[in-house]
Amino acid sequence: MASSQGRLGQQALAVLDVALRVPCIFIIDAIFNSYYEPGPGWAGTAGSALFRIVGVLVSSVVLLLSQKALFKFYTLFLAVLLGAAAVLVNYHATSHTDFSSVRYKVALGWRNGPTLWLGLATVQLAFGVAYVFLLGLRSSLAALVVLDVMMPVWGLMMELPPDVRRLVAAFSGAALALNTAACLAARLKWFYYSCRYVYLLVRHMYRMYGLQLLLKDTWKRIRFPDVLRVFWLTRVTAQALILIYVVQAVRRESGDATGGYPDRNSDTQGYLLSWDVLWDVTSNLIISGCDSTLTVLGMSAVISSVAHYLGLSILTFIGSTEEEDKRLGFVAPVLFFILALQTGLSGLDPEERLVGHKNSSAHVMVRLSRNMCLLLTAILHFIQGMTDPVLMSLSASHVSSFRRHFPVLLVSAALFVLPVVLSHALWHHYAINTWLFAVTAFCVELCLKVLVSLTVYGLFMADGLSDVLWEKLDDYVYYVRSTGNIIEFLFGVVMFGNGAYTMMFESGSKIRACMMCLHAYFNIYLQARNGWKTFINRRTAVKRINSLPELRGERLRRIEDVCAICYQEFATSARITPCHHYFHALCLRKWLYIQDSCPMCHQKVNVDDDARDRDIFSNNNGGYAPPPPEAPAAAAPPPVENPPADAQPVNRAAPPRPAPGTLAAVAGGLHHELLEDNDSIEYDDDDWVVQNGGTPVEEEYMNDDTDSTDD
Repeated sequence: MASSQGRLGQQALAVLDVALRVPCIFIIDAIFNSYYEPGPGWAGTAGSALFRIVGVLVSSVVLLLSQKALFKFYTLFLAVLLGAAAVLVNYHATSHTDFSSVRYKVALGWRNGPTLWLGLATVQLAFGVAYVFLLGLRSSLAALVVLDVMMPVWGLMMELPPDVRRLVAAFSGAALALNTAACLAARLKWFYYSCRYVYLLVRHMYRMYGLQLLLKDTWKRIRFPDVLRVFWLTRVTAQALILIYVVQAVRRESGDATGGYPDRNSDTQGYLLSWDVLWDVTSNLIISGCDSTLTVLGMSAVISSVAHYLGLSILTFIGSTEEEDKRLGFVAPVLFFILALQTGLSGLDPEERLVGHKNSSAHVMVRLSRNMCLLLTAILHFIQGMTDPVLMSLSASHVSSFRRHFPVLLVSAALFVLPVVLSHALWHHYAINTWLFAVTAFCVELCLKVLVSLTVYGLFMADGLSDVLWEKLDDYVYYVRSTGNIIEFLFGVVMFGNGAYTMMFESGSKIRACMMCLHAYFNIYLQARNGWKTFINRRTAVKRINSLPELRGERLRRIEDVCAICYQEFATSARITPCHHYFHALCLRKWLYIQDSCPMCHQKVNVDDDARDRDIFSNNNGGYAPPPPEAPAAAAPPPVENPPADAQPVNRAAPPRPAPGTLAAVAGGLHHELLEDNDSIEYDDDDWVVQNGGTPVEEEYMNDDTDSTDD
């Protein structure tokens, strides 16, 4: 119970913290969006610039305050507001002549002067008590402050002359102003130390962690995305209420209270809006929702929230647990903000942001709608990147549950259908241009990615249903993915040309030039380099596999071992590395795609002519397999002193445990320790070649070490 109350308290403080930072964003936005003529001469211009700079600086400092300092600042600010409200109420009350003799009806139903005095005294008493409480004044000084606030009201009750009442109100206001200034001056020391503490903290974090982590920490500490989100929603909601009120007032004045429904009751339909009016209101809200950089940031924050929950929903639906796939809430707003800067959305006139013009065929898509379409295609591409690993995992693990496959296949089908529908709608309503070409290219590329994923998925599923090893499966998967990558690369080149044409002949900007450079590097250069590197690695691996000796028939059966990669027996053939280890050709080829060393000893798999002519019959675990009858006797190893009676070739599938104290136990333990000490050690060919009549060097080393140990 206590923990739940603590969480609720923390959530309430977080909500209050965000709400108190939002006014700073409103002030900064109003300063940047305010247009007024400066005074004549340089003094008026300098005063206007100074006012803007001070306003932005103060608002930024308040925005970056810590939670405790922010609460204290707003406490002082609210106390100042209450004091100013009390002074204004006293001045307004004392400015009316014959206040007590006039009888009239007010909003609360009070009809005479004494009743109004009593209500005024209650309001001023509440202002005074709240002022004293917020400033934390002492009891004696608090009583004097409350008395000072109530003095003008008492002058009204005693029916003092108007000049005397004004003089009393002016004296009360001056005294309250002096007390407020004294309280604020007493807190200048706290303000100085708070600013110094923040400065030292920021300097320490910058020196220790760098600018990036400093900005990231500040971003999270002040909850800047939540602040922008609340700012944008509050602004749009207020403008929506104002627009609806204006529309209703205009309709009532014009006599159209039914909103296009003449046959219905005007009292019930007076608050309904027709579709045309609703579209106009929505258009105006969208126009005002992106009229500055801060409002574009706020819209990006709202898009971030929507994309985040959309990504989580899709991940839950397809059953993915990858943390990297939860970045949709970060990618979508960043892309929208970059598109807004690239198209100059916040710098357009209102009629240029949303309202298009007609040409000979159809309406030209406006910039905001273009950005939204591009953002939609980018989100679909990201979702496809989320579903592809799940498809590959299900197909490679041979999961047969239909409930696991159906959600991913359904999302993949939707990712194929949605781009087709979007492209058809855009081509049906709009004329061909560079933007429409770009959106169509992105849609075709997305459909291609989905087809590649489904094709690879089908290949893996067919392999899982087959009882025979499909040795060409890896090649087919590579061919499918390579075809898709080549087409994507060509699309990237075409899109670069489209962007270059747009920048030179339509709307060139620095942001667009930077985005084209990034596109050329990541989507063209890196993709081409990685594709070529993969091709070279595969070709080199195939050459190495084909150059390795191959064992078949009786010689293969004498090995009595399994492949050290897949742990399966050798059915038809095996490949021998220069370090005399045996693998399936397919398994070793997949391994060589990644690195060019032996999986067992990490020796480089470089084939020479001498290694091809050697007939080494040691298996993957250092055991010995007897040579065929035609092999010379010199190939046999020398006898070992006190050999185990049950010495047999070792099988990786079921390795026997040697008896304690035997030569095999000591040698096996030493070999295991050597491999653990340096798993990536590389050996020369001579270290593993049989010397002195067929005795391996490492066996001689182990024998010497064993002898010295026994001594």
